[in-house]
Amino acid sequence: MSAVLGAIERILDAEEFGSVITVVGGPVIGAKAVLDSEGVVVAGSLPQKIVEDVTEDARSLMSNEQHRNLEYGEHSVFIETLAPPPDLLVFGAVHIGQAVCSFGAGMGYRVTVVDSRPAFATEERFPDAHRVIVGWPDDIMDQLHFDRRTWVVVLSHDPRHETPPLAAALKADTRYIGAMGSRRTHRQRVERLEKLGFTETDIARIHSPIGLDIGAETPQEIAVSILAEMTLVRYGAGSGLSLRGTEGRVHKQRADQG
Repeated sequence: MSAVLGAIERILDAEEFGSVITVVGGPVIGAKAVLDSEGVVVAGSLPQKIVEDVTEDARSLMSNEQHRNLEYGEHSVFIETLAPPPDLLVFGAVHIGQAVCSFGAGMGYRVTVVDSRPAFATEERFPDAHRVIVGWPDDIMDQLHFDRRTWVVVLSHDPRHETPPLAAALKADTRYIGAMGSRRTHRQRVERLEKLGFTETDIARIHSPIGLDIGAETPQEIAVSILAEMTLVRYGAGSGLSLRGTEGRVHKQRADQG
C-alpha cells in the first residue's frame, strides 16, 4: 500500500494526470493499482486479464476528468482520475474579474489575472489569485502557457487587451475561450481575427457573448453565468436548462468527449 500511496503523491506533486484503480467486487476485491497519464501501471497490481481494458477506459476517463465504476466480467472496478488543477487566465482586472477569480478559485481553478493597469491588478483586489500579472498582453504572453488544461476569460473590449490572448488561445488546444461583449462587439472581434488568418471554424471556439443566459446583471451574477458555462463545457453532462424541466437522474454521468 505504501507504494500505491507514494505513486499517487508523486503524480499529484508533479501535477500530472493519473488513475487510481480499485477492485471493489469479485474474487480479488481490494486489489489496487496506480496508472500514469499513459495508462501504464506504476504501482500495485490488477488481474492480468482486465489490465488492457481497464487501461483503455482509464485513459478515456482521464481526458474528461471522470470517475466511474465499471464491470469487467466478474470484476467490479472503480476508476478514480487524478487531475492537476485547471489554469484559468482572466484578462481584465474589473469587478466581474474579481468575482470570476474568487468563485473560480473556490471551484478548484488556479487563477491568473492579467491587466495593464497597476492600480487595478493588485493582490489586494485579487486575494484568491494564484498570480496577478501587470502588463500589456503583448508584453507578458511569454509568461503564460496555453494548452488543454487552460481556460481563458477575456473581459476587456480593447483590441490591445483582447486580441493577443484570443490569438494565443486559438492557436493552442485551449479547453475554453470566453470573451465579454455584445454581439456587435463580437462581430468586430471576428473581423480582427479573420485578418490575422483565423478561420470561421477557429473563431467559433470563442464563447461570446460569454456565459449562460440566466438574466445576470451584477458582476457576481455574471461571474456565476460564466463559470456555469465553463462547468457545462468541462464535464459535458448537462443541458444548461433548469433541472425542474428535465427528467431522469439529477446528477448525470459526465458525457464522454473523446
